[in-house]
Amino acid sequence: MSTAITRDEVAEMLRDLPGWRHAGEALEKTFVWTDFSEALAFVVRVGLAAEKIDHHPEIINVWNRVTLRLCTHDAGNRVTARDGRLATLVEQVARPR
Repeated sequence: MSTAITRDEVAEMLRDLPGWRHAGEALEKTFVWTDFSEALAFVVRVGLAAEKIDHHPEIINVWNRVTLRLCTHDAGNRVTARDGRLATLVEQVARPR
């Protein structure tokens, strides 16, 4: 079972994650792409990164926008260090190539 981190720990984590916010009990960020194809390609890259660490985000894709919500189910749907790790991976796959 994972352990939720404190609000102060979340705030510290967010200092290194530009554009992410603590929304409810999750980390959340919306990415905007040029079109649906770019957004969908990003979703696939996120999915592959998430699968590698066995931690899967909530993904909402509407045309060129992708919103990700990260929380850990076995920690009561709260933020854990695993969410910070996934957010960091997401930032890496979001960078232009």
